[in-house]
Amino acid sequence: MPTPPTTTPGASDPADAAGAADATGRRRWIALAVVLTAAFMDLVDATIVNIAVPSIQRDTGASFGAVQWITAGYALAFAVGLITGGRLGDIHGRRRLFLLGMGGFTVASALCGIAADPGLLIAARVLQGAMAALMVPQVLAIIHVTFPAHERGKVFGMFGAVIGLGAVCGPLIGALLTQWDILGLQWRPIFLINLPVGIAGIVLGRRFIAESRAPKALRLDLGGMVLVALALLMVLHPLTQGRETGWPAWGFVSMAASPLVFAAFVRYERAKARKDGSPLVELSLFKLRTFVAGAGVQLTFGALSGLFFLVWTLCMQLGLGWSPLRAGLTGVPFSVACSAAAGVSVQKLVPRFGRKVMQAGALIMLSGVLLYIAEATRYGTDLTSWQMVPALLLMGGGMGLIVAPITDAALSEVPPEHSGSASGVFNTTSQLGMAFGLGLSSVAFFGVLDGAAGRDPRATVVDATVTSLWWVAAGLAVVFLLLFLMPGKPRTAGRGDGPRTSGEPRENGAVERVLTR
Repeated sequence: MPTPPTTTPGASDPADAAGAADATGRRRWIALAVVLTAAFMDLVDATIVNIAVPSIQRDTGASFGAVQWITAGYALAFAVGLITGGRLGDIHGRRRLFLLGMGGFTVASALCGIAADPGLLIAARVLQGAMAALMVPQVLAIIHVTFPAHERGKVFGMFGAVIGLGAVCGPLIGALLTQWDILGLQWRPIFLINLPVGIAGIVLGRRFIAESRAPKALRLDLGGMVLVALALLMVLHPLTQGRETGWPAWGFVSMAASPLVFAAFVRYERAKARKDGSPLVELSLFKLRTFVAGAGVQLTFGALSGLFFLVWTLCMQLGLGWSPLRAGLTGVPFSVACSAAAGVSVQKLVPRFGRKVMQAGALIMLSGVLLYIAEATRYGTDLTSWQMVPALLLMGGGMGLIVAPITDAALSEVPPEHSGSASGVFNTTSQLGMAFGLGLSSVAFFGVLDGAAGRDPRATVVDATVTSLWWVAAGLAVVFLLLFLMPGKPRTAGRGDGPRTSGEPRENGAVERVLTR
């Protein structure tokens, strides 16, 4: 099918010109709806799985280690492929890569829905994350080249609304589809629902999305991608599987050797930069104090999010005995508070108070975690949804005060020529943190379950959750300290009008993806 034009030639009459402009306008708004739907699919799919974990375990016999990989596999594949996916779009066409990613994401969703055992489900989830890494980086780049500068504010506001909607809808959709047990499929509709949406998106995308490429795209760095993936797996695999295999010596050797592979990655990236100026990661970014501190906050927050949402969901269903729907509804105050605080922080608070807003967010979130620990310790398996609400509002509100402004703050000192690379690295850091947090649950949560044989299993799950929340509290203290390295009042880095080479324009700072993870 021919590529839709970005302008309509041949309209000499004013009335014809107005009609052509209106038609072009309709096409790009339909294109916007398609790419926003794709972003919504990714956001929902990253949050929808936790709520269905108990059902997946019962149906497939998945071990707790397999459960961790079902969620962590998606995050890791997404993180490793994110920058490369953006570059592929810059080189080969963003529309082409978007449609390829959406098609692969739809196929992977079908494979998830028909998976007969945990191994196949994990493989399908990894494929799903890899396809998301092709699809998602094109979304903001397509928006950037489709809409003129004076319209982007409204468009990115709509993008932010989709982010907030995904935060609320993901767990609820997962809860409803799991509880309804459509056609006796139990948890499988949480993946199969992507099929009609994906097919519609491909058909409409082929017709309405205009093709675009970067005039000077960076080359691929597949060697760097392989090295960083290997280094991460050398940590995450033994961390996730070690508990079930009795913490064998090879696991500790693998984790100890991982820094050596990271060192090899750094040397390779320096050589790649000298050779063609297209390293996977621009290492000069790590000479900037604010970027390093912001990446540290992003990594820590990703880990805390991955750990908290997994163990909290398991606690509500396995520890408190709630249905998936009740568990999903209980999380609504958290999501609403997070979205509301994010909007206020970016528009009103940070421009006036700077990093103090983010530090206040860390303390507010910490107070919510401590309140939740106190309530869970006091009420145990009798804890109710209403008793959770104050703690969830504090945690959600505190998170929103940090995650929305942290990107612009961290990138405030990044030179304009490296802003695309910095955005890609920053978004990747969040996903890597989530994968680490899910791996950490082996120690913080599942390790407590292993050491409580003979006790009431429901009470043990609540105790394991409390232990995990102490880890979250410690991580928030680290976040608070790291924020002292951020500028007092972030200044905006230089922004050009051209699309960034990473496929992630700088305008995505206020709607950072960690908001929904």
